[in-house]
Amino acid sequence: MTTAILLLMAAGAMLILSLVMAYVLGWANQALKVEVDPRIEKVNAALPGANCGGCGYVGCMEYAEAVVHGGAAPNLCPVGGAAVAEAVAAILGITLDESCPYRPAVHCAATREQKLGRHEYRGEQTCATANLVAGVMGCTYGCLALGDCVRACKFDAIHIVNGKTEIDYDKCVGCGACAKVCPRNVISMVPFKAEQMYIVACSNKDFGKDVRAVCKVGCIGCKACTRVANGLMDVKDNVAVFDYDKYDPEEIDDVMSIVLEKCPMKSLVKIGKPSPEDLEAVKDEEMPDIVQAKFETTVDKTEWHG
Repeated sequence: MTTAILLLMAAGAMLILSLVMAYVLGWANQALKVEVDPRIEKVNAALPGANCGGCGYVGCMEYAEAVVHGGAAPNLCPVGGAAVAEAVAAILGITLDESCPYRPAVHCAATREQKLGRHEYRGEQTCATANLVAGVMGCTYGCLALGDCVRACKFDAIHIVNGKTEIDYDKCVGCGACAKVCPRNVISMVPFKAEQMYIVACSNKDFGKDVRAVCKVGCIGCKACTRVANGLMDVKDNVAVFDYDKYDPEEIDDVMSIVLEKCPMKSLVKIGKPSPEDLEAVKDEEMPDIVQAKFETTVDKTEWHG
C-alpha cells in the first residue's frame, strides 16, 4: 500500500469523523437549546446599560429577566427614569402605575465648624473605618465626611464641602450607591414628589441636651414641628421625621412656612434642583471650591529614613 493511499484513507476518515461530530453538535444544539423569551432582550435593550445596581439587581440583564419572569416592577431603573419605565411597560403590555423617583437625602446638615467634639483622626481616611473608632467626633450619628459616598458615586453627583456632604441633583440618577456605603445610614432614599423636597437634616437619636452638646444644628426632638405640621411630621427615637405618604407638593410650602418658624435648631432643609429664583438670588455670590476626599492613609504621608 503506497503512502498516497494511506494519506487518502486518513483524510477520508477525518472527513467522516468531522461530519459525524458536526451532526452530533447540531443535534445537541437543538435538543439542549434553552428558549430565551424575546421580551428579555427587548427590555434589556430599552434599559440604559449603566449596570449601577440601583434597581436592586446585579446588572441590567438580570433586572430584565426579573421584570419579565420574576415579577419585578418596570419602574425600578433610577437611571432611565420615567421614559425607560414607560418603554418597559409597553414591552410587557402592562399599565404603569403612577410613581415618583427616589433620590438620596443627607440627614446631617452640620458643617465642619458645627460638628462639636471633633478629634484628629489619623487612621484610614474612609467612613467605614473611622466609624469603628470611638470619639472621632461628638455626634455618633452624624456624617463623618470622609468621602465613601463620593467614591461610590459613578456620576460625580456627590461632594464634600466644608465637612458637609452635598448632592448635585442635576447629576444624581438615584442609583442609591451612596446610601448603601454610608456606615452610619446618614443617607436615605426619599421619594421626590417634586423637584425640591423638605427633609430633616439630622440623624441624632439622643435627647435634646446631648444633641446640643455635639452639634449646633441638630434636631433636639422638641416636637415643635409636629404641633403645626398637620400630621405631616412626627418625632421617632427623639428625631423628627416626615411622613412622605402625606407629603403634598402643592401645599407643602404653606405648611413648612409655619413649621420652619417653630424649629429652634433650623434642622429642616429643602433639597433638590435649584429653582430659577434660587439661582437668581445667589448669582453674585462666590461659590466655595469643592473639596474632593482623598483615599490615603497615614502611611502615605510618612517620611521614611534609613
